[in-house]
Amino acid sequence: MKQLLRSILITLPLAAGLAAVATLPARALVEIDVNKGVVEPLPIAITDFLAGDGIGAEISSIVAADLQRSGLFAPIDKSAFIEKVSNPDAAPRFEDWKVINAQALVTGRVSQEADGRLRAEFRLWDTFAGQQLIGEQFFSSKANMRRVAHIIADAIYERLTGEKGYFDTRVVFIDESGSKNARKKRLAIMDQDGANVRYLSDGRAIAMTPRFSPTRQEITYMSYESGQPRVYLLQIETGQRELVGNFPGMTFAPRFSPDGQKVIMSLLRDDGNSNIYAMDLRSRATTRLTNSNAIDTSPSYSPDGTKIVFTSDRGGQPQIYVMNADGSGQSRVSFGGGSYSTPVWSPRGDLIAFTKQSGGEFQIGVMRTDGSGERILSSGFQQEGPTWAPNGRYLMYFKEGAGSGGPRLYSIDLTGRNEQQIPTANFGSDPAWSPLLE
Repeated sequence: MKQLLRSILITLPLAAGLAAVATLPARALVEIDVNKGVVEPLPIAITDFLAGDGIGAEISSIVAADLQRSGLFAPIDKSAFIEKVSNPDAAPRFEDWKVINAQALVTGRVSQEADGRLRAEFRLWDTFAGQQLIGEQFFSSKANMRRVAHIIADAIYERLTGEKGYFDTRVVFIDESGSKNARKKRLAIMDQDGANVRYLSDGRAIAMTPRFSPTRQEITYMSYESGQPRVYLLQIETGQRELVGNFPGMTFAPRFSPDGQKVIMSLLRDDGNSNIYAMDLRSRATTRLTNSNAIDTSPSYSPDGTKIVFTSDRGGQPQIYVMNADGSGQSRVSFGGGSYSTPVWSPRGDLIAFTKQSGGEFQIGVMRTDGSGERILSSGFQQEGPTWAPNGRYLMYFKEGAGSGGPRLYSIDLTGRNEQQIPTANFGSDPAWSPLLE
């Protein structure tokens, strides 16, 4: 478990004989400024971690894939390496790495402890200044080595960008298989890179719109087990499931509040109107937050819990609105052409992601919380359902091309230039990104 790993993280000291390194000039590496928009990927060399059974190469390849997928790093082909690192505790031959323009270098090893645990350690070097930037080690079982690789990638990402990584996370989604007229929809979970898929439901009842808790490894989702929409809470690790309630007028599962104590949802009541309600998960008491004759739906809390973004067609077509958490101060913030839906507040609090239908296309975009600065990141035949990575720099969503037969999962960064399909065995929809694992 990551909690165990984190509790024993230590910074590796510079090895004996490296005292001269500390007297070199200040670090020359140009760190990545993720706020500059389009960023030229940083050339980085990631050597195979020393190990006798191939696991070291596996770890380094996962680290390299994570960093490359972010769009901020360009791992250098290993065939260009001049030095063969045989002792990751010793300073590398920095000149050999500067020749191939490796501005950063990662070395490491994996070894087995007497108690059977594996120890993975790594160092990140600034090759142009000849300095170690960070060095850490982790103890874990072999089964957790993939997670260790993601944690190492997160550490490198944070050291070189100044922001938290997002690699040690999971995504819950709907796995879709079978023909379009008899599609089986199972609740599934995977690592953010598409690995380690595990099914959380058997497909006998349709599962829809899972939502992750921001505070724990818990989700809400909607299921039609009895022919009526029911909302469940599911503990990912234990499989324990709890019925939240029957909601005949619901079309999406509710979203959690930032503290995980409440959920917010849109419900169709007897008056024929769809309005926003909040439910306390402890008491199951509901509070009505909107009271309009329109369709108010898709609510999402701001990360500080003081605001709620939602969609309403009270102005004639679906647009994005923001209100206070108690329902007061409702105001429209989107004014572009087309229809807006599925707004989701960024974990950073600075942006709102949304789906937009305009000009015969579906679009994934972001805007500032006051509606200004709208930017479309991706357009296509059909795409929707954005979900944020926990660092607020990447989105995942699902899209379907004309004649493709079904939806696929994609991720994109805020530049809109780094769109990538997430590999899944079957079709996939309704992704929800977890917080960083613990």
